[in-house]
Amino acid sequence: MMIPRPFVALAAIAIAGCTQTPRELARAQQASATAAADLAKELAGLTPSNSTTCLPPFPTTQVKAFGPTLVYVVSNGVKYRSDTAGGCERVGRGDILITRTPTGQLCRGDIATTVDSASRTFSGSCSFGPFVRYSKSGK
Repeated sequence: MMIPRPFVALAAIAIAGCTQTPRELARAQQASATAAADLAKELAGLTPSNSTTCLPPFPTTQVKAFGPTLVYVVSNGVKYRSDTAGGCERVGRGDILITRTPTGQLCRGDIATTVDSASRTFSGSCSFGPFVRYSKSGK
């Protein structure tokens, strides 16, 4: 069975439209490097401990995004890091992170959504990884 040429051409155009240009690739690599550097600054002076499946209950005051990584700030000396599969990066630009937890605790595998703070429209979603506690030594 022969596939008509117009369909082959359309498929090639669709595939080409999904690839990044060199400029887009360079911009994505720069954004990733910047996020990694900012994350390192955020966690500087803190020591990681074992990961946990669920985040313990605490009054969080801030959630920060560093690329696909979210950091829950408990205090200057205690923070929790969760590496997501990506999709919630816009929290770093001021979008609102919305979580729905069936157990009352935020756990690995729970899905969060993000909403643009100005337009109140959906802007992304992500799934949480394990939570790693970072604290100052001795705390």
